[in-house]
Amino acid sequence: MADVELDVLGSPFERYTIELDPDDEGPVVATLVRRRAEGPSRQAVLYVHGFVDYFFQTHLADFWTERGWDFYALDLRKYGRSLLSHQTPNFCRDLADYFPELDAAAAFVRDRDDHDTMLVMGHSTGGLLAAIWAHARRDAGIIDGLLLNSPFFDINAPWLIRRPLAAAVTRLGRGAPHRVLPFGLGTVYGECIHADHRGEWRYDLAWKPLAGFPVRIGWLAAIRRAQRQLRAGLDIPVPVLVACSTRTFRQRRWHDSAMLADAVLDVAHIVRWAPRLGPQVTVARIDGGMHDLTLSGPAVRGKVFAEIERWVDTALVGDRR
Repeated sequence: MADVELDVLGSPFERYTIELDPDDEGPVVATLVRRRAEGPSRQAVLYVHGFVDYFFQTHLADFWTERGWDFYALDLRKYGRSLLSHQTPNFCRDLADYFPELDAAAAFVRDRDDHDTMLVMGHSTGGLLAAIWAHARRDAGIIDGLLLNSPFFDINAPWLIRRPLAAAVTRLGRGAPHRVLPFGLGTVYGECIHADHRGEWRYDLAWKPLAGFPVRIGWLAAIRRAQRQLRAGLDIPVPVLVACSTRTFRQRRWHDSAMLADAVLDVAHIVRWAPRLGPQVTVARIDGGMHDLTLSGPAVRGKVFAEIERWVDTALVGDRR
């Protein structure tokens, strides 16, 4: 870890650069952002963002620190603060590529900053990654709970596309993993959340473009492998909360109903595969929730935070009384 620096979000956010082994594109780093609670804390949250994303949700850090938890967020390699000029944005060949920075961040939180309890919170692709990593490290006693915000458990497409067609595309593209697929994320979700459109949030559009970054074959293959592993069943031994909206928005063009639904993933997939995570899974459906539930409208995100607080008090804190 490099020395602490002031983060782009300003005080009280600090950041540390995690130096990682180079890959076929050159040097690689990840970035750990920290905000401490006002008083000394032995409890911490480690947040992992999704695809075409990075940590900017200061109100999420406020929620945790106001409750006495130290807050950490990891910008993965080739995302946000960690994206270097020579790199393909957001690209990976396998979700296990991210394990080194997750291991380093967890060691920092647990050992260097001396926390007894660590909750990992993952959003969308970060939720899938956090689940796969938690399963791989299940015997290490690293995490005490897993909170998944609209995790990317399946591709939002009809069965024919998300199974045989996706399999054929990734097979044919093995020799060209950087090849761009002829579809993207669209702009509806970005319009829902960015303040220049219909949302209330400001963030760096160079790091989180409205229409996303190109979807590449190698990345899709990595996602499919991780999703197959999930569907086969994981064994995460700690309490898990899976939270998602009650509705899916399926149109490619704008409609006001997108503000009250998940405009990225099919929530039925999330609910269907959640029980495969392990033996202690709780599912929470949030009426009116958007894809990132914490970016939903004020009243809805109030429900989101209330649900998280209730789960923490019963599944985590309750176990330690």
